[in-house]
Amino acid sequence: MSFRKRLPTALVLLTFVFVIIQFLPRVGYFLIIQLMIIGALFEFYNLFRKKGIYPQKAIGIVFALVISLSFFFEVVTLELVLFFCLFLAAVYFVISIKKIEKLMPFPSSFAITFFGAIYLSFTLNFFYPLRVEKGPFYIYFLLTVIFLGDTGAYLLGKFLGRRKLAPMASPKKTWEGSFGGILCACLGALVAQQVLLKDIALWKALLCGILVHTVAQFSDPFESLFKRAAGIKDSSHVLPGHGGILDRVDSLILATPFFYYFINYFWK
Repeated sequence: MSFRKRLPTALVLLTFVFVIIQFLPRVGYFLIIQLMIIGALFEFYNLFRKKGIYPQKAIGIVFALVISLSFFFEVVTLELVLFFCLFLAAVYFVISIKKIEKLMPFPSSFAITFFGAIYLSFTLNFFYPLRVEKGPFYIYFLLTVIFLGDTGAYLLGKFLGRRKLAPMASPKKTWEGSFGGILCACLGALVAQQVLLKDIALWKALLCGILVHTVAQFSDPFESLFKRAAGIKDSSHVLPGHGGILDRVDSLILATPFFYYFINYFWK
């Protein structure tokens, strides 16, 4: 899919994201995050069905939502919800496995069900404390760095890319594209700092741009490994030219928690 065909969908998504971040009240904002997580998790679980592994979608979504509670309610700790999810999983699988045929696929089904919920819910829910504790400008900074970095990596990799970066995970990604992505991420950090976060030192903003996009460049191909293992290119086709929800948030899965901790421990 060409960049020109991707652009209209990207503009619609960016407008939608801006309205959500800027105007929705806390509860509505939190619920939209949950819908994003559930959509991405549903696509993630579907990847494994192609390989004969059947994660328990319903119980996995329950796990994801329970994990989300630790971000919304201060009294609900992550340790508590992880224990609750583990106990709930034990109860569910002990009761549901009644035949020898269900015993053999149990380890893989349990592992993917549990991992998927943690992989997507624990990470993407950091969008909530980012807005509540820091405000929308910090989220715009993160998205600017990721969006411009990904765009730069795509364009430079397409026209100048020669040396493969991670051929098994993402065959089209190149070292040249990766370098271009970091440069554009720095440009994004510069613009966002000057427009949105002038109280943050420029060198800190640029360092953040480099590190956040470096993390994103691992987050993206890590998600791609699951798709490659399933033998598919896109997690779904709900977004014209962009694949599925999981495809759109792949860079953010690891970059968002990293950004949250970076600004909390370094931007002081």
